[in-house]
Amino acid sequence: MRLTRLFALSLLSLSLSVLGGCGGREIVRGSDDPSIDAHAMSTGLDKEDVQRSLTTLLGKMRTAPVMDGWRARGERTTVAIAPIRNDTSEHIEPVLQSLLGEVETWLVNSEVVTVVSQERQSEMIRQIEGAQHPVFDPRHIPQYGRQLGVQYYVTGKIFAVDERNDDMRRVQYWLFLQVIEVETGAIRWQGKEEITKAVR
Repeated sequence: MRLTRLFALSLLSLSLSVLGGCGGREIVRGSDDPSIDAHAMSTGLDKEDVQRSLTTLLGKMRTAPVMDGWRARGERTTVAIAPIRNDTSEHIEPVLQSLLGEVETWLVNSEVVTVVSQERQSEMIRQIEGAQHPVFDPRHIPQYGRQLGVQYYVTGKIFAVDERNDDMRRVQYWLFLQVIEVETGAIRWQGKEEITKAVR
């Protein structure tokens, strides 16, 4: 009983020291010090890379003929957001997921199209791909579209080239955002942004 109490007290002490900060280091929020977000911590994609690229891409999309066509229609076009294909060797799925959330929010707030929620799409993907493999398959976009009554998908892809020498590592990313017409599979708009990160 006494050993159990000692063990519990040790755990409590350890927890308090972790919560209080490691070795007296100060924890700072980005909202308190914006310079925290300004510096890259690695050659991986970060919040600033995504925000800057997305702002540019959505600005291009806003003035694209496909968007003008959506505005001109009397009835709202139905659009869904599809996963961005990661053709890099990095595990950046959380970053890409947040990017898709930003695109979805932008489309909803544009009040130009009706956006199908990603949760509803997940159910439909399970029905088409089977409960064992509920993964979005770009080859099945026409089936997904028919199931959801969607006319267009907004999706994308990202590629990277990683270069190294004795003094530096450089990673170049190419991020594409696309609007695909469900009925034909045609790409109706595509925007590209390049991001370069280096460690010297």
